[in-house]
Amino acid sequence: YSGADADAPHTQFADAALHIGAAPVAESYLNADAILAAAKLANADAIHPGYGFLSENADFAHVVEREGIVFIGPAPDAITAMGDKARAKRIMIEAGVPCVPGYEGEDQDDAHFFDAAARIGFPVMVKASAGGGGRGMRLVECEEMLAEALQLARSEALNAFGSRDLILEKAVVAPRHVEIQVFADTEGNTIHLGERDCSVQRRHQKVFEESPCPVMAPTLRESMGAAAVAAAKAVAYRGAGTVEFLLDADNNFFFLEMNTRLQVEHPVTELVTGLDLVELQIRVAQGEPLGFDQDEVVMSGHAIEARLYAENPAEDFQPATGPVLFYEAPAGEGIRCDDGIVSGGAVTPFYDAMVAKIMAWGETREDALHKLAYALRSTTLFGVETNQAFLAAAIDKPAFREGRATTAFVAEAFGEHGFGSSEAILEDQAVAAVLLLRERRDTAQHASLGVPRELLDWSSSLPRPSTAVFEHGVFQILPIGGDTYRVVSDEFETELVVRSIENQTVSLTVDGRPVEYVALVCASREVYLRRDAMTFHLQDLAAQFSADAQATGGGYVAANMHGALIEVFVARGDRVNAGDKRAVLEAMKMHHQLHAEVSGTVSEIAAAAGAQLASGDLIMVIEEDAGAGGD
Repeated sequence: YSGADADAPHTQFADAALHIGAAPVAESYLNADAILAAAKLANADAIHPGYGFLSENADFAHVVEREGIVFIGPAPDAITAMGDKARAKRIMIEAGVPCVPGYEGEDQDDAHFFDAAARIGFPVMVKASAGGGGRGMRLVECEEMLAEALQLARSEALNAFGSRDLILEKAVVAPRHVEIQVFADTEGNTIHLGERDCSVQRRHQKVFEESPCPVMAPTLRESMGAAAVAAAKAVAYRGAGTVEFLLDADNNFFFLEMNTRLQVEHPVTELVTGLDLVELQIRVAQGEPLGFDQDEVVMSGHAIEARLYAENPAEDFQPATGPVLFYEAPAGEGIRCDDGIVSGGAVTPFYDAMVAKIMAWGETREDALHKLAYALRSTTLFGVETNQAFLAAAIDKPAFREGRATTAFVAEAFGEHGFGSSEAILEDQAVAAVLLLRERRDTAQHASLGVPRELLDWSSSLPRPSTAVFEHGVFQILPIGGDTYRVVSDEFETELVVRSIENQTVSLTVDGRPVEYVALVCASREVYLRRDAMTFHLQDLAAQFSADAQATGGGYVAANMHGALIEVFVARGDRVNAGDKRAVLEAMKMHHQLHAEVSGTVSEIAAAAGAQLASGDLIMVIEEDAGAGGD
């Protein structure tokens, strides 16, 4: 485990845990020497590389095997062949696997990419040859965009994968992203375990996966399965792997890439086949045969996975970091949740933004969707922004419910303005105001001597209202006895009764109507509420106000999340215009461009390239042009 994961669930769960380095991946999870040293210290006879970091690093696999330790994965040669998109595509063409037209040559001069783009026609996709997960990938709509796309993709690819090499492909408009799970043993037996539809994505990273694919027909599954098996055999594959395809509206499919490892979404296949893919990996690595053939693979029912990310969908799915103040996973028949967080932990800027995989299995797709909707309404995570409300809204869209979602789903379903943030309604704020009052009352009672609980909220004179000031209104709370409160604002008045508070679950009636929340009050100043799949963070501004409060924005260019400052494009004294790109911040494996909000002159540079920044840290100050301010 790395320094950031000392208290993580996987570290605490393990029978033995060895520290391998500091939080940055180069010093820990990408440090092959540290991992090998830990394996030797533990007298391990095998290493399972998971599904990130070194899992597709052929050099690592080779060193592991050279040290006499079993690498639970394919042979290094297979990783090398399929880990390079350009080489993999050449192998697939030779093996007769359908491929998207493009350029996968070794000459990386820009001229070759311009020639290829002109030949196959725009739009095109620029991709990192050694990459995946959407990093080093750019959609290019026209020739004028190509040069900048190549530059940005090379920079991101070098930082993420250590290679600047790119490929170019014809952009298949609004396809489905369908992948086939393959498995091969050491005796040459190679089969597939059906498909997963991974079409719903944001920034080329998957959000939902399901099996079977909603439009899959037996003949199409047979054809795609045969192509995937041929791809695996072409590189003498061993163990678990995934062959990814693009599927167009006419059921034509094209090879995209092969992931030479276990997939994040492998539990979807486990739920419909009843197989434990990790167990199969270990058995194959031990030299055991698969023990079954293609005809014995049976897909039963339907499974859907939703990835819970720490991110802000309202800000173009920008990654988020912060404490995990309270976390509760969903539970129930047909529901599975694989997670990596625990109450009291944190989401750090060092790793991927995914914190949990919420899955549902049902006899039918409709049944699975119903259970997934319930699971999303039952998940609670306070302390860091997540995409939970977006996930619940997405599966309720007609295109998703009807199985028509393609890779264009997010843009089509949520429009040019994307997904708006969930705003607390007046009723939510009234509940928060009452919970703050009760928390302060209970805190005072615990600190007092001999005040019985039956005297709480009692007054010898007329009851005096308390006040809570939230961003969108001022609320007065008047106790009227028996856990009953009247809450009033300029545009709202209600009578609220607290029926019970058990752990974090709050049951109330609002104007006689029963409602339920999951809630957490922090330091008598702020409240986290979950109502269904929506989470709200409300701060009492009157309690939060301090003389140290300081506004930022305008001429201040600050880090919008925790991350590493990769580039700064200006120096002190430079002239800038509003909208100009000023810096690039890397966070959670992605590059984020920071722009000037105003026109003016750079008066201060507060951070240099290479610095590790926290969210809100100042990067530069721009002295706005005189008279440029608004009304």
